Order: sequence, then C-alpha cells, then structure tokens
Amino acid sequence: MQEKGSEKMKRIEQLRIRAREEQFYPDKFFYYFYEKYTEHPAQNKEKAYGDAFCYAYSRLEPVIYDDELVVGCYDRGLSEEQKQEWEQVRRPAAYELAKKTRVGQDSHMTIDYDLLLHCGIQGIVEKIDGYLADCEEEKKAFYLVCKQCLEAVAEFSLRYSEYAEKLAEQTEEETRKRELLKISEICRRVPKFPATSFYEAVQSVHFISFCLTMDPFRLCPQQFQLGHIDRYLYPFYEQDLKQGILTKEEAQLLLDCLGIQINMRVAKGLSSGYMVGGRNEKGEIVANDLTLMGMQVVDDIRLVYPAVGLCYTDGMDDCYLEKACEILSHGRSHPAIFNDDVITRGLQHYGVTEEESHHYIHSTCVEITPCCSSNVWVASPYHNMPQLLLDVMNREYETFEELLSALFDRLDDTIRKSAEEFKGYRRDRAENGMNPFLSCFVNDCLKRGKDMDRGGARYQWVMPSFVGIANLVDSLYALKKTVFEEKVYSLSQLKIILDNNFEGNETVRQGLLTKIPKYGNDIDEIDSFFGMITRHIAEECEKYQLFHENGNLVPSAFCWTMHERFGKETGATPDGRPAGFPLGDGSGPCQGREWKGPTASILSSTKWEHEKFIGGIAVNMKFSKESLGPQSVQTMMQLVKTYLKRGGFEMQINVIDRETLEKARVSPEEYRDLVVRIGGYSDYFVRLSREMQEEVLLRTAHTL
Repeated sequence: MQEKGSEKMKRIEQLRIRAREEQFYPDKFFYYFYEKYTEHPAQNKEKAYGDAFCYAYSRLEPVIYDDELVVGCYDRGLSEEQKQEWEQVRRPAAYELAKKTRVGQDSHMTIDYDLLLHCGIQGIVEKIDGYLADCEEEKKAFYLVCKQCLEAVAEFSLRYSEYAEKLAEQTEEETRKRELLKISEICRRVPKFPATSFYEAVQSVHFISFCLTMDPFRLCPQQFQLGHIDRYLYPFYEQDLKQGILTKEEAQLLLDCLGIQINMRVAKGLSSGYMVGGRNEKGEIVANDLTLMGMQVVDDIRLVYPAVGLCYTDGMDDCYLEKACEILSHGRSHPAIFNDDVITRGLQHYGVTEEESHHYIHSTCVEITPCCSSNVWVASPYHNMPQLLLDVMNREYETFEELLSALFDRLDDTIRKSAEEFKGYRRDRAENGMNPFLSCFVNDCLKRGKDMDRGGARYQWVMPSFVGIANLVDSLYALKKTVFEEKVYSLSQLKIILDNNFEGNETVRQGLLTKIPKYGNDIDEIDSFFGMITRHIAEECEKYQLFHENGNLVPSAFCWTMHERFGKETGATPDGRPAGFPLGDGSGPCQGREWKGPTASILSSTKWEHEKFIGGIAVNMKFSKESLGPQSVQTMMQLVKTYLKRGGFEMQINVIDRETLEKARVSPEEYRDLVVRIGGYSDYFVRLSREMQEEVLLRTAHTL
C-alpha cells in the first residue's frame, strides 16, 4: 500500500470524482427484501423480517471499484424491468407496509464500534447464544432475528473476500493484484472476527456502517455517524506503527478512503461523518495523531462529507484548533467546532452519567446524542416560530406583555400537541417496527432482550427543533417599538401590511428592516428576548416524558433546510422579511443583519443558556476570502475561543467570496466541488435551489 504522493493524489482524485458524480442507492436490497417479506406478511414479524433480510443479502452482489482500498458499496444491479416494477408496484406496497414505522429517526446516532472491533460479529452472536440459553420465551424471537441478521452480514463480507480474490486473479497489474489479495484477506476476517490491525478496523467500521444504511422500513439510505475515530481506532494505529506494519501516510490514505466511502452512501440533503477530540470516560483529553488526521481528510478529499466535528475543551493544545481553522481557511465547510464542556453539562442535565456524557456524537448535523446507547429522534418535529407570532396577531392587545402572553400560550399548545403526537408515533413504532441488526450494536438492547424501538435502547429522547427564533426576536422588538412604544402603527394596521406582503409599502418594509436594531449586534435589550424565548421553550419541554423512562423532550434550535421550506410557507413578518423568503439559518443572527461585525455577533449569540438545547444549536459565520492574510488563522482561532469561553455550543464557518458564488450560479459545471454550510449541515452550492443559493449569498461576510 506504500505510495508516493503523486500516486496517492491520483488515486484519491479518481475515487472522489466517482463519489461526487455518481448516485448510489440501495434499491436492489429493498426490492428483494420486500419480495420475500410480502410472501408471509401475517406470520411472526421477527421471522418474516429475518428471512427477508437474509434473502435480500443473499441476492446482493459485491461491488469493488478500481483503486478502492476500503470496500462495500450498494449493488445497483436491478434491470430496467425490475426498476419499473419496484417504482410502480413494489415500492408503493412496501411504503404501505412500513408507513406506521416511518415517523421518527433510526440513524442519527452512533453504534458501539468498540463492541464491533473487539468482539466481531461472531463474538456478538456468542453473547446472543448466552442470552438465548436463559431467557423468557417472549425474548427468543428477538434474539433469533438478531442472529439471522448478523450472520447474513458476515456471509456478505465473505462474498466480498471471494470477489476480491477473483478480481486479483483477473488483474495483471502487480500492485493492484496485491491490493485485491489484501482486501480479500481482510474481508475474510472482518467484520466476522475482531479486528487485529488498523486496516482491518477501518474496513470493519465502514462495512457495518454501510450495511446499517440499508433499513427496509425507511426505504431510503440511513445515515450513521462513525463516532470518535480517534478513540476506537487509535489503539490499532499505535500498535501497527510500533510494529512497523503501518506508516502515518498509509493510515491517512485509509482514512481518506473511508471518507470517500461515506460520500457514496449519503442521500442528497443528508449528512454523515465523525467526531474527534473531547474527553474520554475518565475526563481525560483525547488528542492524538488521528485527531489531526481525521480533520485532514476534509482537505484531502474535498467533498461534502464527512461531516467532521472537533470537540474543543479547555486544556487542549492549540495545534488542534489551529488545524481546524487552517482547513476552514481553505474554503472547506468542515470541521464544525463543538464546545465539549457545554455539551457534557447539558447531557448530564438530562440524566446522562458523567462517564457517558463525554461520549457523544453530533448526529449528522448538530444534534447531540449519547454514543452507543441512543434511540433519540432528532428534529422531531420542526416548529415555525415566526408563524406562531403571525397566528396571534389577529387581534389587538393593550400591552406588549399581553401579546407575549398570547404568543407563549400558542407556543405551549404547539409543544403539548407535538408531544402527544410523538407519543403516538413511538407506540406505532413499538408495535409495528423493528431494527434487529441495528439493535445488536445499541446498548442495552441485547441485555434487555428488546428491540431498540421496544424499550431496548438506553436513551429514548425526542428532540423538537424551533426554527426562526432570530426572526421572532427581531419581529417582537419591531412590534414593541413601532406598535406599543412609538405607536407608529396599530397591530391591525401592520398585520394588513404584512398580509399584503408590503405591497405599496416598501418604505415600511425598509424601515422595519434597516431602521430598527436587530439581534446579533450586542444590544442587550434585543438579545434578552432570545434568552426569554429559549428559557421558556426549555422549561415547557421539561414538563413532558415520552414513551417510558429516559424519554425526555429535549429542545434544539437549528434548521437543516427547514428555514427555506418554512420561509416559503410563511407570510411577511414584522422584522421586514418578505413573504416566501427563508427564515434565519440557525441560532445566530438572521442573514445580513450582523451590522457590527463578528465579535458583536458572537456576544449576542452567547447571552442565552445553550446547554439545555442539546438537541442542537447551529451558529453560522461567513468570512470573506479576500480578507485572508498571514494572521487570519490566528484571528479565527481567537474568535472561536471567545465564542466557546462564553458558553457557545457550536460554530460552523465558511470562508468564501461572493464573486465565486455568483460564478458558480452561472457556470455550475465548473464549481461542482464548491461546498457551503447551510443550517447545520453542508451541501454542494450548485446542488441547492435558486432560493437557497440566494439565502447563502445574503449572509454577512465578515473580514478576518
């Protein structure tokens, strides 16, 4: 596997172009799963699921592309006739069968990779056999279907081994022949058995993660985070370095290949990645070669994924944050910077032990869930905050406080109804759904003899997200000033203007937009509104327990792409935002309203308590590429440190110039690598809707 720099670059370039240009989808797995599953829909559910799972895996063909070192990819072998049958007949039938299991999440989480790497599938099967020997009758079906799924995946990997050996026999080029024989050797061992080397560990992690994405009840690829790679991979890395069987360059190449594979199994608009840094279960800082190398993947492969998060904590050497900021200064959209100290306190607030609170993951975007033991439903549901204000503006109020009271009553009712609704969805999933393969890697499913959807997982939270809080804050302040204090308009007059989308009243809109101070400029009175609203949300959510123990309702304040979707549905708002325009893109100020620079924006964004919003907080900051200079990385580091020291939860940074974005709109084929931050996740700029591109363009670009 030893390669010169130019050879490595050539390999990575070929692999990354395929990952960027081609669309990968597990339709063949779904096709064959439902071919078998629908034969006996009324029989024992676990038996029907297990038989269909095994049958589908038996029909999949191994796929190994040229230059791959880490293997496992969707088999796209359906004929045109089968594709037509799937779309027109089988998919609708499958959707009908699975509809009561489709609400909620299954994949915004991390499995127990330590269990996988140190036990292997065979070791987990042996654990199951131990439970089977002494369990109640009602648990046997669960254990048996778990065994079926594990053994099907182990057999699938063995077929990869055979296929790699066959390709090696057909290959004349000696270097590639050796690589294929090595792949064959590794796939014969993992994931069936414990990993014994860094290469085996990387292959095992990818293969299981790839198989987990094929969830038949979701009918689309699921996205799993890979946890903290600098923790569970480091012992293998350190061992191989000492034994002289691995170099740092070879390890980096394998991590780059792993990063590329992530891109080949992520559906458009979703995300997958891993974290580095933070503290281990003993509270000791984790920072090593793999921390730096995990971030370097972003710069090496220049793709939209992996979504890398750096967990920064007091006492961490500056070289790790410097590495992150250096990569961001190159125009990459990762890594995001997470505040380890704030997040661990937040997790402990919701009942996570101190030991476990150090072991968390950003579940694709910014949603925080405990590693290895989570059945947390993130972003469930999204709430449109500005719309709640518009809903209560249909009558006059004597005072601003009366308006606030009506708004909070409306908000409380919305939270209550969604909590009741999601209790029902949880019951539906418990009665109709299952995910035995995933449950094998989620604590405490095997110990309890229960599927993760039936009480097996340790944490069963639901995380609603409250979108457009900054718009709501700016709107409330505008109403306080123009309606209740200065009495420029009555509430009914302003509502009529808003209902007509400022038609014939552009001067009114401009006044609301530009003359009235906005959140994000270090103005205490406005910023206090954000704290008031988020405090009320957190207190209201804590009133509810969903499903059973550890079923907290945990709030979040990020948006994914919902700021665009809600924006299209929401009329004009009192902050001067016209109807149809996207809402604010996270927990920071609305687009283009940071008039006093990045420091003021940071000060505003950290005047409220972040740690109770473990469901996820996204603060976007955009810096102008033209302003980069010799000290830019150090300046960026100081801004990030200021944000984190003031209790900021997460910061995501884009360094880009408007000219590049404008050129990309005109000539998208020339800018297919251009990645931008959205509302918690990243995407290719040229793949965004025209409206979303406009929203990105309107964000304030600060100077460094």
